[in-house]
Amino acid sequence: MNILVIGSGAREHAITRAVDRSPKNKKIFCLASNINPGIAELCNDLIVADINNRSTITNYAKDVAIDLAIIGPEGPLALGVGDALLHMGVRVVGPRKALAQIETSKAFTRELLTEYNIPANPKYKKFSSLNGVSKFLRELGENYVVKYDGLAGGKGVKVSGDHLHSHDDAKIYCQELVARGSVFVLEEKLIGQEFSLMSFCDGENLKHMPAVQDHKRAYEGDTGPNTGGMGAYSDEDHSLPFLTKEDVDSAHEINVSTAMALKNKFGDGYNGVLYGGFIATADGVKLIEYNARFGDPEAMNVLSLLDSDFIEICNGITEGTLNKVDVEFKNKATVCKYAVPEGYPDKPVRGELISLSDIENHDRLFYASVDMREGKLIEAGSRTIAAVGIAESISAAEKIAERDVSAVGGPLFHRSDIGTDALVKKRIQHMESLR
Repeated sequence: MNILVIGSGAREHAITRAVDRSPKNKKIFCLASNINPGIAELCNDLIVADINNRSTITNYAKDVAIDLAIIGPEGPLALGVGDALLHMGVRVVGPRKALAQIETSKAFTRELLTEYNIPANPKYKKFSSLNGVSKFLRELGENYVVKYDGLAGGKGVKVSGDHLHSHDDAKIYCQELVARGSVFVLEEKLIGQEFSLMSFCDGENLKHMPAVQDHKRAYEGDTGPNTGGMGAYSDEDHSLPFLTKEDVDSAHEINVSTAMALKNKFGDGYNGVLYGGFIATADGVKLIEYNARFGDPEAMNVLSLLDSDFIEICNGITEGTLNKVDVEFKNKATVCKYAVPEGYPDKPVRGELISLSDIENHDRLFYASVDMREGKLIEAGSRTIAAVGIAESISAAEKIAERDVSAVGGPLFHRSDIGTDALVKKRIQHMESLR
């Protein structure tokens, strides 16, 4: 079987490793934005190309006779790369463009949940002008969020208290979006603890992955600007210390209901990874947003624990037989920490050398935004390398991840607090104060 991985970040490195671990006879190919050496060493062929160009991808898939494609990032999904591959007979792990709206349009997702009576929405309204904005802001009070209705690399969402400090600030941002001709969603700010719950989906059947908590803020103590994610942790029981069984069950139910809603709406099943970004609140679990692919860093956490044959899972997703596939994860905890360039996310340095000479076990590393120059590893301007610790407890896994990420040499920094006892305790206490 010839398998194509699209993308070149740490998420795709984790995907490629999972494919490589399968005992099935296969050849792995990759279309990448840059040379990821971790992916390259596992592939029969890695080509640097425009991963958002449908013709480039379909021509390459035809040339090397691809049977199965796994799409890592959201960009190709939003531009219909999956549709183009399906049209030429390639099986695809990733939804069609229409169903990928679950990620590409905040308004679509809110309206879908409303239409199918899925009880996971906060108060919200969609706007394309300033008409009614002031009135709805008054209704929401001091807890509000403004979301650009589209992909913005994590920078289209502005939250009261963090980015916006008054209704006037909110209206200025709304005006900016209107001036760009953008639709936006104004919604209630939810108070609680966020978590990610991803599910494999074949259009009708879902198999759920362990819950993970990502950390978006750049600096210690959840301060600084938002990022693509500085790291994440999961627990040995596949829940999280601040969640109840009911919280996890609710997230499962919301993912199942959403997959069924998409099937009913489009007559076409969602094939891929359905990634729910949830928040546990005093009033139960609510949806913050959906993504139409593996999370990054969450993919490193969950795929590092996967005990089942990943190719079998992909076959189940694409053939509608996921219900017949065993999907098992190790009962261990994980902690993932990213080393990122100095100045990240606003003004990251790039082109600087990275040294891994002090790393004992490279199998715990996942390469992200890196490239090769004269045979040496260099920073490419975004999150650079992730280290994942796996152990019997979050605390033990954190110590492994911290040791490894601290040993990566170069002008880099990381959040040392992710997965620490102090941070986890703070999360637990916060939820206890709300319930």
